[in-house]
Amino acid sequence: MVNAPADELLALDRAAQDLLFRAARTANAFTDEPVDEAQVRAVHDLVRNGPTAMNAQPLRVLLLRSSAARARLLPYVSAGNRDKTAGAPLTAVLAADVDWHDRLPELFPHRPGARDWFTGDPAGREAQARFNAALQIGYLVVGVRAAGLAAGPMAGFDATGVEREFFPDGRHRVLLLMNIGRPAPDAWRERLPRLPYEEVVTTL
Repeated sequence: MVNAPADELLALDRAAQDLLFRAARTANAFTDEPVDEAQVRAVHDLVRNGPTAMNAQPLRVLLLRSSAARARLLPYVSAGNRDKTAGAPLTAVLAADVDWHDRLPELFPHRPGARDWFTGDPAGREAQARFNAALQIGYLVVGVRAAGLAAGPMAGFDATGVEREFFPDGRHRVLLLMNIGRPAPDAWRERLPRLPYEEVVTTL
């Protein structure tokens, strides 16, 4: 098996591997076909099973569907990302809940005192929130692809402004915006180089 083709060493069939990774790309343009609620729920039901530390699950997702909601977002989006966001059928605002520890009695019940470990440590809570929400965003990208859709994650925006506009409670930190939909024919740029195994993996 050592000399077998790489795709034959994986449990997923070749078509699924391509759908999630090899043929999948970051989309920069979308058709006007809507992304319905059932599709988003199906993605969530899949990716919510991805692991997070202490089962924290701090990611919170705000879906912007209406033109009015999108108009509130666009002033905070960088010029290079504004048109693609305005034209996407759905934009998700991805945020980390810094008070995630309040849910630990429910989500981590075998450690009854776990919530108290973080009560007096807001900086530590935020660091954990950002790290674990970032993990969940990675799962979400793959889940969107599993639904046959394309994801266009973007970091070019005013996070403080978006938080002020959409999360005035002060307990959310916006990490990323993600456009979601069916890719338009001109959605892709050329795939950029990827690092080879030998430059990424070290064995001791």
